[in-house]
Amino acid sequence: MPIIDHFLDSAERRQSSHFDERPNTRDISLVVIHCISLPEGEFGKGYIDDLFMGCIDCRAHPSFQSLEGVRVSAHLVIDREGTTKQYVPFNKRAWHAGVSMFNGRKQCNDFSIGIELEGTDRDSFTDQQYRKLSRIITELQIAYPNIKQNIVGHSDIAPGRKTDPGIGFDWDKLHAELKRIG
Repeated sequence: MPIIDHFLDSAERRQSSHFDERPNTRDISLVVIHCISLPEGEFGKGYIDDLFMGCIDCRAHPSFQSLEGVRVSAHLVIDREGTTKQYVPFNKRAWHAGVSMFNGRKQCNDFSIGIELEGTDRDSFTDQQYRKLSRIITELQIAYPNIKQNIVGHSDIAPGRKTDPGIGFDWDKLHAELKRIG
């Protein structure tokens, strides 16, 4: 699953228009882990893809009304079975972090890669997601060595505003997987 021309070779490519240029493409130094489900707690419905592609029908579910006009994206989404879609090339700035700060640096979208796991901030994630995530992070660390061990949750860079990936995310399990393959 190598990274070729800023794309994960094994991911299905989806070309979101919700991205722009990074200020410095050599400054990719952070991985931000998120979680998402649309509607909340429902999986495999296709609405995540619609959101990142900018074509979500905000009338399809009452909870989608707040998404009207929202322009958001992530670099990658890993579904419950471990299938991965890439929406934005890694050398471009996806719009995933919002108002954020890491180690005193604001605007984390400028220097981070955003990975969404299909799930909620309360529920557990699947073994397939942990295996895929750890392999992807390993490849990202090879392709973008400034990432080093800078792997955080959205809640770490936007405390008080965001809670994902949440209490259901097992950081020890991720680190064990990374160590196992590293």
